[in-house]
Amino acid sequence: MSPRNDPFAQFNFLVEINGVTSAGFSEVTGMNAESDIIEYREGSDVSRVRKLPGLSKYGDITLKRGHTLNRELWDWRQTTLDGATERRNGAIVLLDEARQPQLRWEFFEGWLSKYTPSPMNATTNEAALEEIVLVYEYMAQV
Repeated sequence: MSPRNDPFAQFNFLVEINGVTSAGFSEVTGMNAESDIIEYREGSDVSRVRKLPGLSKYGDITLKRGHTLNRELWDWRQTTLDGATERRNGAIVLLDEARQPQLRWEFFEGWLSKYTPSPMNATTNEAALEEIVLVYEYMAQV
C-alpha cells in the first residue's frame, strides 16, 4: 500500500522578508501568477484563433497580523511615503504538521503599497489586526 498523500493545513505557514522570519501573520491572500492571453489568427486560419502567452502578472499579497509595538512594517511603508522606496525579497513558506518547510513561494522586488491599521470597535473583543499590501515584480515556487 502506498503512503497517504494528505494535503497540508493552510494555517501552518511562515512569512520571510529579507531572509528574516516575520512571525504572527494570521492571513496571507492574493498571491498568484497569471499571463495575459494574446489571440492571434493567421489569414489562412478560417475558423480558429490561436492563443499565445502574453505578459506575466503577479497578484498583490495581502498580509494580516495582530497589532503590537513592533513598527517594522510601518517603517518599511514609510520609505515609500518618503519617496525612497525600499524593495525587499521574501517568501511564503508552507509547513507540514511537524513544522518542517514543504512548499516555498519566493517573491522579488517587493514593496508595501498600502498599510491599514485595525478598525476600532468598542463593541467587540477581537484582536486588533494591521493589514499590509505587498506588491512585487515576480515570484517563483522553489
